[in-house]
Amino acid sequence: MSEEKGQRPRAHRDEYRGASGHRLAASRYAPLASPTAVALLLHGGGQTRHAWDATAARLAEQGALAICVDQRGHGDSAWIGEGAYAFFDYGEDARALAMQIAADEGRKPVAIGASMGGIASLLALSHDADCFAGLVLVDVTPRLDSSGVDHITGFMRERAAQGFASIEEAAEAVARYLPHRPRPKSLDGLRKNLRLREGRYYWHWDPRFLDGPRSVETDAARVAASLEDAARSLSVPTLLVRGQSSELVGEAEAKHFLELCPGAEMVDVAGARHMVAGDRNDVFAAAILDFLKRRF
Repeated sequence: MSEEKGQRPRAHRDEYRGASGHRLAASRYAPLASPTAVALLLHGGGQTRHAWDATAARLAEQGALAICVDQRGHGDSAWIGEGAYAFFDYGEDARALAMQIAADEGRKPVAIGASMGGIASLLALSHDADCFAGLVLVDVTPRLDSSGVDHITGFMRERAAQGFASIEEAAEAVARYLPHRPRPKSLDGLRKNLRLREGRYYWHWDPRFLDGPRSVETDAARVAASLEDAARSLSVPTLLVRGQSSELVGEAEAKHFLELCPGAEMVDVAGARHMVAGDRNDVFAAAILDFLKRRF
């Protein structure tokens, strides 16, 4: 059911608990009527839940309940005291979120995971094959182009320690990293990805996420094997949405995933790179809505 004319879904603050009991901040976009589907949107590494704002509002307009969560160590969610940011930790959080949402809403959510969020969702399904009603992987597959991964993590590390003197300086850095994307008229969106500390702006995530004792690079070989096993065993409706010019998921990586999971669907988004929802949100949201309407 669509929103009434002139009304737009607004985000309402919510909160969940991660696998170790830590606080996870969330935004909840609810439709006017009973939801046709429930979507859990998990952002990529170094992002926050606000990366999904436009997508979540569009889903709610079309009748779905959209729940966007700041993953551990990101945005307004808790930083983990022992620095536990391995992919397996994120997978446990995704499973914990699935159980809480199912209990609250009376139905299992469809996981929509970008990059790290997709990895977390796949790992959750490897432990509980039906914790989600469905799965949307956004520009992530069990195999990724290593040079693309290095490029992204290099950008994240470049100013993680020293930060920026101003939001404008951060915007210049982003523009150099994403030269294909038009500069936004407002810096409000970027402001949500930064935190002010002692007069400087830092990315809104715990630096130990990349360089701590249990970072996302922990147990890389075991993570890769677990992701392949999970993809091979997928039994829920699954969609891969790939940026056609992705630095991480090329044609070879996409083909490999479809061989592991032949029942999965795939959509290529022209004009998009790894950050598909940011590059072409109109096409991206339409693909997600089509999948939800047909399969749920």
